[in-house]
Amino acid sequence: MNLSQPRRILFILLIVLLLAATAAAWLLAWHPAGREAVAAQCRAPAALLQPGQALKVMTWNVQYLAGKRYIFWDDLPDTTGPDDKPSAEDLAYTLDEVVRVIRDETPDIVLLQEVDDGAAATGEQDQQALIGARLADLYPCSTAAFDWKARFDPNPHVFGSAGRKLVTFSRFQITSGERLALPQRASIPLLRLFAPQPALLQSELPIRGGGKLTVINTRLERPNGDDTPQRQVDALELHLSSLQRAGQPWLLGGDLGLLPLGQYPYLPEVLRAPYRANSELNLLAARFPMIPAVQESSGAEQENWYTHFPNDPRVHKPDRTLDYLIYSPRLSRIEAGVRSNDTLRISNHLPLTGRFLLPH
Repeated sequence: MNLSQPRRILFILLIVLLLAATAAAWLLAWHPAGREAVAAQCRAPAALLQPGQALKVMTWNVQYLAGKRYIFWDDLPDTTGPDDKPSAEDLAYTLDEVVRVIRDETPDIVLLQEVDDGAAATGEQDQQALIGARLADLYPCSTAAFDWKARFDPNPHVFGSAGRKLVTFSRFQITSGERLALPQRASIPLLRLFAPQPALLQSELPIRGGGKLTVINTRLERPNGDDTPQRQVDALELHLSSLQRAGQPWLLGGDLGLLPLGQYPYLPEVLRAPYRANSELNLLAARFPMIPAVQESSGAEQENWYTHFPNDPRVHKPDRTLDYLIYSPRLSRIEAGVRSNDTLRISNHLPLTGRFLLPH
């Protein structure tokens, strides 16, 4: 290619600018390892789990304490929601409400998703610290792992720092924690640097006399018609199967973002688009016990198990199940339920609880 001197200089400048922009993006983005230890923090002595004891677990996507007065930019399929961030007043109110519900339920283990830490949209709050301080007398131990983080996200709706966590609080001792990466949604490499990086937050709770309970907290990416949910479910099934082969009790809770078998026909056609009639979740439901069980989430009383109340002007009440507890056959289910009577204005998800008996 025979370029004139000015064009050659311009071409070189463009290459330099492109390289500089790529380097800046790399420095501003977050690059977690596929598997890494996270701190298990116990601010006070905590009891050990006992063989055969009953254990109550809650999973709840608290939607970064934003409340339900918004339709955020990414709440609608075409990302045209009018709101970018909640007010300080709504953040304070929702914090009070989340703490109120958890205190009233008093689960032994709390699995929270979408907990902000350092995000510009929520005033750079450390929401784990805010919630933990209000519950310090109940939960001495905790673990946390980011599943979205960037020093600066250039998305016009964010245009600032991003930070979102999975957080596990426990009344019982946690000896170790680990973050395990899940497959990320395929996209343009530069955009993928700033996108969420879904993961499992795994916590180990020792059982008196030997053994341990593995507790996993997660939030999968919402489906959008690609194969990301299937790849993430496949990775999840592989990991749970390895725990199963090891013979140790385990429990997973979180926002899996997928419909259970049988709910697809009940959604209005305009709301079905992201989902498959034959849900990716069926792989897990066929392998492991789940709350809600298929006969509950797809039966005549399925509305009792709806956990999602979308921020969508077309939806006026909870209309689908997206949150689950999946557990080892070594655990015995005692009871379970969704708390909906006083939680509809707190988050776009409702808290799901289950009580189990640990093995003797």
